[in-house]
Amino acid sequence: MTDARSPDHPGPAVFPVDSSPVSADEQRLHELGYTQELARSMSGFSNFAVSFSIVSILSGCLTLYGTGMKTGGPALIIWGWPVVGLLTLCVGLAMAEICSSYPTAGGLYYWSAKLTRSRGPAWSWFTGWFNFLGQVAVTASVDYGAAFFTNAFLELRYGLAATPAHTMEIFAVILLVHGLLNTFGVRLVAVLNSVSVWWHLAGVAIIVGALALVPGRHASASSVFTEFVNQTGFHSQFYVAMLGLLMAQYTLTGYDASAHMTEETQDAARSGPRGIVNAITVSLVAGWILLLGITFAIRDYDGALDSATQVPPAQIFIDAIGSGGAQFLLLIVIGAQFFCGMASVTANSRMIYAFSRDGALPGSRLWHRISPRTQTPTNAVWLATGGALLLGLPALWNNTAYTAVTSISVIGLYISYVIPVYLRLRQGEDFPRGPWHLGRWSKPIGVVAVAWTAVISVLFMLPTASPITAESFNYTPVAVAVVGGFAGVWWLASARRWFTGPHISTGPSAPDAPALPTGEPTTSPRPTPDTEPETR
Repeated sequence: MTDARSPDHPGPAVFPVDSSPVSADEQRLHELGYTQELARSMSGFSNFAVSFSIVSILSGCLTLYGTGMKTGGPALIIWGWPVVGLLTLCVGLAMAEICSSYPTAGGLYYWSAKLTRSRGPAWSWFTGWFNFLGQVAVTASVDYGAAFFTNAFLELRYGLAATPAHTMEIFAVILLVHGLLNTFGVRLVAVLNSVSVWWHLAGVAIIVGALALVPGRHASASSVFTEFVNQTGFHSQFYVAMLGLLMAQYTLTGYDASAHMTEETQDAARSGPRGIVNAITVSLVAGWILLLGITFAIRDYDGALDSATQVPPAQIFIDAIGSGGAQFLLLIVIGAQFFCGMASVTANSRMIYAFSRDGALPGSRLWHRISPRTQTPTNAVWLATGGALLLGLPALWNNTAYTAVTSISVIGLYISYVIPVYLRLRQGEDFPRGPWHLGRWSKPIGVVAVAWTAVISVLFMLPTASPITAESFNYTPVAVAVVGGFAGVWWLASARRWFTGPHISTGPSAPDAPALPTGEPTTSPRPTPDTEPETR
């Protein structure tokens, strides 16, 4: 076989083609414009485990449990969870359907480019930047929460004072360990995420069982299901009740990780969507059981809020089963938070890798490099951990900074979630369904998802305490405005002239195999500034 034109062989050049078999996943990825670079070694269960670990009911529910005790109390903690859970499931279902059609590591920002008939690069650009903000904020909030609980445990066990400085030091160490674990490769991370699933489920069973069986008395059913508490300083019960939804909504985030891991998952067009939906569903059921167990165990409501450990669940454990048992339960929670943060760094790094692969982050050439030894985006891992550390630093000086970080994670992620869902709704029946889809339920579920995201995007920018001072001010709008403004100015000043959406790989390095029956061409030219990404 010759590889170029010659006098003896006129006609088009012929390039050698790799004759090794190409999997359906690899072929579909090529149809979407990319060659297989990451190691595709994750099973469907491993894909689900990443999202389930990031949702982490033992992390989110307990980290913001004290906030819930002040903003609505038991009534909002117990009833807000299933309401928010069902609305979140609508968002997840709408995302899962799109994931089945476009299983790429870029996830949300790639979807936005493909689902719009015009201005695809702009939709993609802003979706990616809000997702980047949300991903970094989730990593920061999860690992800072783990540091908070670790400091509480160390105070109970060894007398290490629970101060902001000590918490920040622990926070930095946790981020370092998570960076190292993700550097070692996806196989180790997949194993640890699988362990995480059983750690969470067994942990919930142990905590609820201990709190149900050991204490001699429990809170009454009427106080658990109906008592409303307002310690915010605001007089509107409705406003406070809406603030009380933050705990549940913060917990039920991060399930887009299943989409970001699809380039490393087998049978990605089915496993990715199932991972998203199953992570929400299992968390919804197990989380409600956990919240019921903890709320029934409360003995001294005000004492838990004023605890020296600054971690209300820790004081609830102590009051219910004693210091020794409480320390054991705290270790279970800290372990779950550790797994959660590790999975968050994994998903965050894949998003950074994909976004950088398309040239959308400063220093993109550095962040999308793949380690030849582990086939993982090592540099992106350290950008994820470094960004999380910077975002968590204000907690050293401002007590409300951590709450702001959790709000930033919710808003950043959900804005990036809802943009492709909205664009998919505009496509209607023109949307090219994948093997996993919602059928006739696509439109009503999508409408609910868009409406709910609009509500929480406003809600979590509002003040959470009164009177509003420099200490109690919710800095979420500032952080969102800074990132949104930076992305907007960069877009108008420069990026709109060169960022043309997701890159399309072509050439002899791409797989050569029969096209799957998806209706999409196997190759597409790289868009130019004067053309939009191809839509189907």
